[in-house]
Parts: sequence; structure tokens; C-alpha cells
Amino acid sequence: MQAPSPPPGAIPIPVGPGGQMPSPQQIAAMQQQIAAEAQKHGMTVPQFIEHIKAQRLAQLQQAQRQQQGQGGQGQQGGPQGPQGPQGPQGPRPGATTQSQPQPIRPGPPNPVAIALANFLKGQTLKTRTCIINGERKDMFRVKRALRALQSPAYAKARAKNPALPEITDRASLENTFKLLPMSMLALRVNKVDPHEGHDHAPKKGKRIKGLWTVRIEQQQDAADDMYYVWLYEGSQIMRKVYAALALVLIFIVVLYPLWPLVLRQGVYYLSWGFLMLLGLFFLMAIFRVILFCITYFVVPPGLWLYPNLWEDVSFMDSFRPVWAWHETAKPKKKKASKSVNAESAAQLAGQTGHPPPATATTTATTTQVQTAPQQRSYVAPRVEELADDE
Repeated sequence: MQAPSPPPGAIPIPVGPGGQMPSPQQIAAMQQQIAAEAQKHGMTVPQFIEHIKAQRLAQLQQAQRQQQGQGGQGQQGGPQGPQGPQGPQGPRPGATTQSQPQPIRPGPPNPVAIALANFLKGQTLKTRTCIINGERKDMFRVKRALRALQSPAYAKARAKNPALPEITDRASLENTFKLLPMSMLALRVNKVDPHEGHDHAPKKGKRIKGLWTVRIEQQQDAADDMYYVWLYEGSQIMRKVYAALALVLIFIVVLYPLWPLVLRQGVYYLSWGFLMLLGLFFLMAIFRVILFCITYFVVPPGLWLYPNLWEDVSFMDSFRPVWAWHETAKPKKKKASKSVNAESAAQLAGQTGHPPPATATTTATTTQVQTAPQQRSYVAPRVEELADDE
């Protein structure tokens, strides 16, 4: 049963739990408090009560609009589960799923990642050269980098630079390594065929051992057998110093007419010496070809002077060894297996009814190939026997 509502302009009296009415002392205290609040706002008691009612009504309407807006968003997003008293339950804005791979967005590298890259570049990772997008880069294996992070050298580096992450287990180890791809300092790559997707057949050229053509993988993991390529080139201070020295050297060469006479004479004699060395080099190249042509007919297969002269090696390796014989392609020998000979002998014995010859169990030779047709022609007497039976 509802309590009777107060008349307009009257002070509403709150009802206690169970419909119990407040005592006269409590009513008088509430009336005094309301009168003091109304006097503070410069209103009469009925005006203050109407003002409180209007505020309460506006709050209720705003709450209803918010609930309707949340319900509309839930319907647009798809079917929702049962709603509680606080509205639809959905994923929080900051929540992410660990199973979903996070995209790596290029940006300014993390200072901690740069310190980690500087440490790993100073370690022995047994890098190898690879080709990515037409450029040569250094590539390393993940397990060697993880070993370096677990070594005492990393503990010493962390003592000097406390910003480096602490490694306690496998998860923290992989998370520390993943700072490199997150800052685009090193990315995971995989070996590919350089002629993949081309219409022509693969070219048979001389392949340099250990030189891979790779491409960047989308999924950046940290398994032991995976390969990463360095995109971080380290500090650029020395490169800038070398560039400045090159500009200074070019400027000095341009000012050659202003050099002292002694310096100009020295450069003149040095230029003649350089031209003589260049001429000797071309003479040696011509002489080595003539020497090979002579030795090719006299002592085949021919002799080369400085065989690595035009190979893709270092300057010192171009003159090692001094001489070597010309390499020729060795002919491949065709070898017949013993199992094939045994099968052919068993088949022949089944047709003729005689045991296989002794030569059938030996290694195949030219004589056996020639005698095979003669053994097969032995089937002819069977035809004559059938004719006699008829």
C-alpha cells in the first residue's frame, strides 16, 4: 500500500523501511535543514523543493538517454548476451587478446631496444651475409642471440645500464629479444628463391656459398631456429666523420693549382707510378690468357696464373694461389645396380625354365648387355613344341 503523496508545495516526508513514519523530532529536524538550505539559495521552501525535483528529473532523463545509447551500440555490434543491471557486458577498450599477433608499426626506436641492439652487435653471433631488397645485410640466428642474453656479459652490461630488461625465465628472454622487431632494428626473414615468380627457368650460375636471398616474414616470433636480419647499423657518428673528411679531401684536390710546387711534383710522380702499376696489371692479365692457351695443348687441361683474379673475393685472395690447373667437368659414370640384374635374371629363368646364368649375378658390363638379346631369343623352341603337340 502506497503512502499518500504530499500536497503541492508541502515538504515531502521520507518513509522508513517497512512503511514506518519518522518521529516528530526527526520531521522537525528535516524541516529546519530544508529551510536553512532554501535560505542559503535565496529561495522559499516550496521553491527550493521544486528546484530539487527538477534537478532529480533531469538526472533521471540523462541516465535513460545513456542507457538507450549503449543499447543501440550493442545492437550495431552484433548479438549480445544477457544484460545485467549495469548494461551490456562487452570487451573493455584496453583489453587485448594474447593469441592475436600484434602488428609492428615503424616508429622511433625505443632507447632500451637501441641499448640491447648495441650489446648484441658487440657479441659473436656468427653473422652471415644475405641479400634483401637488393642490398647486403648481416643475418644471425635467434638461438645465438638468446645465448648472448643469458651470458654473464649481459649481466655486466645490465649492471652498467639498469634500463636493460631483467631476464628470469624463457618468457622474459623472448620478450626482451622482441624489443628488436618492435623497434624495427631487426626483423625475421626466411630464405627464398631469387627467381621465384619469373617466367624463365632458373639460371645456372656460380652460387656464392652462404649467401642467401631472403624476405621479411609477417609473423615475428623468437624460435631458436629462426633467422633475423639487422636493419640497425649502429652509431652513425663515424660515418658522418668519414663523410666530412671526404668533403675536405675533395676540396683540397680542387685547390690543386694553389698547392706548393713540391707537392705538385710529388703528385705528378705518384700518378706516373700508378699508371705503371695499372699497365703491369693489364699485361699480366693478357699473359695469363696466352699461358693458358699454350698449356691447354701442351699439358692439358691447361694452367692458370692467379686463377682467382676475376673472382668475387677480397683483394688479397685474388692473388692466391699463384697458379692452378684448369678445372674440367668430370664425366658421370652410369652404374647399374645389382638388384636390377637379379630381377632380369629371375624373369628370364621363369620364361625359359632354366636357371639363370652365372653372369647374371655379376656387375653389369657391356658384354652382358650385348648377350641379353641372345638369351631372350631362346624362347623360340617353345613355339615349335606347341606346333608338335597340335
